[in-house]
Amino acid sequence: MERREELLRAAAKVYARHGYRGSTTRRIANEAGVNEITIFRQFGTKDTLIHEAIASCGMGTPLVEFPKVPVDPYREVQHWAATLRSHICATRLLMRRCMSERDEHPQLSVSANRGPMHAAAELQGYIGRLQANGFIEGAVDARAAAAMLIGTIFSDAMVRDVMPDIYPSPPAAAVEQYATLFLKAIGVAPRHAVTT
Repeated sequence: MERREELLRAAAKVYARHGYRGSTTRRIANEAGVNEITIFRQFGTKDTLIHEAIASCGMGTPLVEFPKVPVDPYREVQHWAATLRSHICATRLLMRRCMSERDEHPQLSVSANRGPMHAAAELQGYIGRLQANGFIEGAVDARAAAAMLIGTIFSDAMVRDVMPDIYPSPPAAAVEQYATLFLKAIGVAPRHAVTT
């Protein structure tokens, strides 16, 4: 792993545990096994490091892309949703910290929002391709539909450990149910479903 990546992961881990104020360059350097000078050489400031760490470790890169031409919407959406949920679960401490410090550090939201915005754009584009390829008849508000599915997955991943009784179990079955309800809601016919 590159030194820069090690520093970003260390910063994200320290930030998730200690918040912005507690994420000193010394703590981050200790977590990464480097000296503080390395941080300043790579990033210039703690603020830059924290922003980049949140953006790169908190869903800053695409997780799974939908196919350019839909073939099996039920399988494709279930796979995408399961991958998204797994990633949110893996980064939930970081995301919770960003949410809890939003009022004090609103600029961190810009970094934290990159991943969810990419996920929303990816899903909206896929809905458009479903329409273009005849899987959906009629008009669909892609933005509202994407918000519904992503919001549900986000809630499940972030809150299930606190309120487990309100979510279907097990988590894998819940994701399948969310994807199925989403596709039915936007008008994808069940005949396109793959029986599992």
